[in-house]
Amino acid sequence: MRLLSNAEHSSFPRRPLEGDPYRYPTPGDIEGYLHRFEAELGVNPVWGVQALAVTRHGNGPTLLLSTTVGEVQTRNVVCATGAAARPRFPKWAADAEVEGVQMHTNAYRTPEQIPRGRVLIVGGGIAGTEVASDLAKSHDVTLAVRTRRAEAHPRQFPTQPRVSPWRRVKIAPEPLYDALRDKGVSIRAETIGVDGAKFAFADGYRQAYQSVVFATGYEAGDEWLPTQPQLQRRIPTATTLPGLFVAGIPVHSQARANTLPGVWTDAARIARFIYARP
Repeated sequence: MRLLSNAEHSSFPRRPLEGDPYRYPTPGDIEGYLHRFEAELGVNPVWGVQALAVTRHGNGPTLLLSTTVGEVQTRNVVCATGAAARPRFPKWAADAEVEGVQMHTNAYRTPEQIPRGRVLIVGGGIAGTEVASDLAKSHDVTLAVRTRRAEAHPRQFPTQPRVSPWRRVKIAPEPLYDALRDKGVSIRAETIGVDGAKFAFADGYRQAYQSVVFATGYEAGDEWLPTQPQLQRRIPTATTLPGLFVAGIPVHSQARANTLPGVWTDAARIARFIYARP
């Protein structure tokens, strides 16, 4: 799987990805890119520690951050867990009992991960259609979708320099699901439940599958933030708790905050807030 934006639009401002700027980067490309920044900045990430809560410590400006390895007192906390921190699953997913594999698209890498047999992909978005296309060459694939799409994604990322990747452009209709049908993929209505290995669909159809891949999106990792009323005049990245900021999550900032250029903007704004704090 690759990014939908080319390398030119998938990096921090003035810090381009190495190589062809018009290629579509892989997750490995982005991982290596971010590791370079870690080395340059001297950052030593601490992995395997989860934030649990953050509160004001006493009456002063200090915050108390509770984690799975203890508490930390600090003046500033930045929640940068992202808009796609955890895979989202349907409520009925726990009832599935398939003989093959049951995974989310975040764990999918190659068709060899999926045993032979019928495969159900739940979710007809970008990730679901990409996995369906990848598996169609070697598996009996069914794609379950909530709505039938007549076109591909409404945004098209340009490949010319100095063109905003966020402008909407008119594109010719692309029969996305028809292309999958041509590859042998069955398109079905939304999956609404499961009994063991037999899945039920919104149109009444029922079928057993050997494996299931969930392309059902992600949840932001912001559940540990305090649930306080928002300020009347909302300031992007700032919260109602002084010293607590959020970067990279659109609901707390801007629509494109979950992109590298967008999180760069968030980070710069937060740095100015922290520098100016009394």
